Amino acid sequence: MLVGFCLLAVAGCANYQAGSGSLYAPDVHTVYVPMIESESFRRDLGERLTEAVCKEIEQKTPFKVVGDPSADSVLTIRLRPDARRVVAEDGLDQARYLENELSAEVSWINRRRLPIMPSQSMPLPGGLTEVQESSLLIPAAGQTVASQQQAAIHRLAEQIVGLMEEPW
Repeated sequence: MLVGFCLLAVAGCANYQAGSGSLYAPDVHTVYVPMIESESFRRDLGERLTEAVCKEIEQKTPFKVVGDPSADSVLTIRLRPDARRVVAEDGLDQARYLENELSAEVSWINRRRLPIMPSQSMPLPGGLTEVQESSLLIPAAGQTVASQQQAAIHRLAEQIVGLMEEPW
């Protein structure tokens, strides 16, 4: 009886993987990240997001970022137009809290042009996933637009790299 139970338990765990290797696609080792196209009128957002995404991939995944388009996979990102809104004003109609929203379309494909990311139920072309991040700007506290944008870029890069994990 005990032997039968042990065999059943081992058979049930046959495809189970442990460790960080189970979080990511096992057949992908290298990722090519082309320069991110930006539809925003703000300068250097695409370049800054490209740098942040490459650093996140190197730090948090087993993948190696390479400059060769024939890598195992290609992570293509397009930065959509950003939006800035006033959240709160003071008595003189001066903006006290502003919100800056960044959004991007992300597509991760292998060399054979097969999507790696699961399709999402969003009104986007096939194989694309949209991510967005917003951050608050508080000018009265001495925060600058550049520091606010950098915080949003860092969090957006974390979300994009988080999408590279395998579904459970």
